[in-house]
Amino acid sequence: MDRIAELLNKEEFPRASTYDYTWAVKHQMGPNALWLTEWLTEEISLQPGMRVLDLGCGKGISSAFLAKEFGVQVWAADLWISPETILGRAAETDTLDLVHPLKAEAHALPFPEGFFDAALSVDAYQYFGTDVLYLGYLARFVKQNGRIGIAVPGLMEPICDVPQHLCIPQSSGKVFWEEECWCFKTAQWWREHWSRSSSVVNVQADTLQDGWKHWRDFEMAVEASGHALFPSDAEALEKDQGRYLGFIRVTASRSQFTAEDLYNPSLGKEAGVE
Repeated sequence: MDRIAELLNKEEFPRASTYDYTWAVKHQMGPNALWLTEWLTEEISLQPGMRVLDLGCGKGISSAFLAKEFGVQVWAADLWISPETILGRAAETDTLDLVHPLKAEAHALPFPEGFFDAALSVDAYQYFGTDVLYLGYLARFVKQNGRIGIAVPGLMEPICDVPQHLCIPQSSGKVFWEEECWCFKTAQWWREHWSRSSSVVNVQADTLQDGWKHWRDFEMAVEASGHALFPSDAEALEKDQGRYLGFIRVTASRSQFTAEDLYNPSLGKEAGVE
């Protein structure tokens, strides 16, 4: 267990490092959600009482973290994990009064327009957000000037052909690169993708320093814990050394005008469209 603590207690993530490391690995569904959520909230300012959507929240550790650390009301939405499971994470962090779990598909969100102060997604958005229409849909649920942000696995540089070290079996027999990995994009790709939408402004995209190392360390910790859902990808990440693999953070603000407003002649001048 000391080895796991050594791998997971990182000065880069002071908030996450205060959580029980066994809890983090037991309820993981991918790269460390606590680290990625903390990194994302460095760019998304949250205040107590805000209404926040945690889209694709998995087993709810990111939702519990948001509620515990910032005192926000979190609507924890996931398609595959039951609300009861998510409530379990809230109970373990004394945030039952702040976490509101629901089972929801990303394209059928049951909220009124402008309901949230912020919409966040950690290690999930890449699976549905590459659709050119999706950001406009999600932005509808965020109030004007509210914040939208994601932290996802991604590419440090574009690829056409998969590098050999990512498509050959590791010693466990597992191949890192699967077809779903084609949803991994670069920071530049995400910046351009979001900037095409009139629903958001002030789009920023960057990468996590030493992201591949953090990813590798978490893979090693999960494997050592005995809670791994799949064989570790630490070997492939070690070979990659961050040349291609890492984490991308994208943030933006909800624009003051909807796409419909931009085509409304009575609002054209105010919206800056002559």
